[in-house]
Amino acid sequence: MNDTIFTDKELIAEISKYARVKQIDREEVLIEPGDDIVFVPIVREGVLRIVRQNEEGREVFLYHLYPGQTCAMAINCCQGNKKSTVKAIAEEDAEVWQIPVKMVDEWFKYQEWKTYINSTYSQRFAELLEVIDLIAFSNMDKQLWHYLQQRARASGVKKLQITHQSIADELHTHREVISRLLRSMEQKSMLLLGRNTIELLEGE
Repeated sequence: MNDTIFTDKELIAEISKYARVKQIDREEVLIEPGDDIVFVPIVREGVLRIVRQNEEGREVFLYHLYPGQTCAMAINCCQGNKKSTVKAIAEEDAEVWQIPVKMVDEWFKYQEWKTYINSTYSQRFAELLEVIDLIAFSNMDKQLWHYLQQRARASGVKKLQITHQSIADELHTHREVISRLLRSMEQKSMLLLGRNTIELLEGE
């Protein structure tokens, strides 16, 4: 991604002046639950996975951030002076702008920034509703299939390097449940299981 996500020259100049560019390796954690939010990430390249984690360490996958996108949770925490309630993990090697929290509100003087932040809230809210619907109204097999499709889309590959335990952790269930459902999906020719790999055979 280049810097053409924004077109306002003054805003671009401000970003160039204040934002720090950070490189992140695959599966590296950018933000941990409990961290003080000192920056808001905007993805330049790669994909970030956003996971909700409670005090007991239980996790629930929320959504992905693609190039040009930022995290509504991080914005909300910095504006409310709260600690992070989510984990941001690099789905693949990634590069982000780290926007200092003090600039998030200050840049609201730029209409383009204001529109960007408001659209971020709208998009993330819709994605969270989808997650809530899956958890509340769908069987675990539908949640699992949705999760695998999202991970494959974010990685740009059909063959995921992933363990059953890591899936169980992010879907807040037991490994045995995930393994059983994956075997059932394999029998239905939806995917192919390997050693710590899952290859999706059906499209979205």
